[in-house]
Amino acid sequence: MCRHLAYLGPPAPLSRLLFDPPHSLAHQSWAPRDMRGGGTINADGFGIGWYSGVGAAPVRYRRATPLWSDTTLPGLAPSVMAGAVLAAVRSATVGMPVVETAAAPFSDGRWLFSHNGVVTGWPDSVAKLAATLPTADLLMLDAPTDSAFLWALVRDRLRRGDGLAAVVADVMAAAPGSRLNLLLTDGATIFATTAGHALSVRHGDGQVLVASEPLDDDPAWRPVPDRSLVTATPDAIASEPIELGEA
Repeated sequence: MCRHLAYLGPPAPLSRLLFDPPHSLAHQSWAPRDMRGGGTINADGFGIGWYSGVGAAPVRYRRATPLWSDTTLPGLAPSVMAGAVLAAVRSATVGMPVVETAAAPFSDGRWLFSHNGVVTGWPDSVAKLAATLPTADLLMLDAPTDSAFLWALVRDRLRRGDGLAAVVADVMAAAPGSRLNLLLTDGATIFATTAGHALSVRHGDGQVLVASEPLDDDPAWRPVPDRSLVTATPDAIASEPIELGEA
């Protein structure tokens, strides 16, 4: 079901998130702790997006192979400094393609997006939601996957002035039982949802880290309640319940 994280704070090497902690994202790619019945490892690709400076568009590095098999990234990560990062490792749902463009983070302008979970009954369950999207958005999907479709929904809702909570409510109404942990950042704020999957937050010392699973045993990590929307910056963090129509 994938694992993902987002970081905002003082510039730090990518290795501090990807490789150094005892339960780093690289470790979660082959030994995740909480997949909620959605696979056993995250071997179907990975991606990292980061912002090289204030006002800069994000840079992405994505592959369709397991993170542990990449021979370039371990040497590159210690030398890349970033104060805003979104990264993910992928466990593809059965029947969905394992290609680079299906790996998060998805991107548009300053936005980076990731999805941890699954849309039940895909694609028939969300056909009516797809019909609400501009045709060009459907034609330009990164990949024929539920995550890429969710990104199209999120972009459309952002244009309308809505956010992640509206997407979760719409998809849960159309496809009950879906797992919709969404992660979104513009490099200044992190937005995240929990719906059927775990998420934890560590906040303090001028930084915030949101992750599917804690990267270490630091007691500062706090679990996010299910069906919540989190809004986080290095200075403050807030959580509110997401109201869903289905039981």
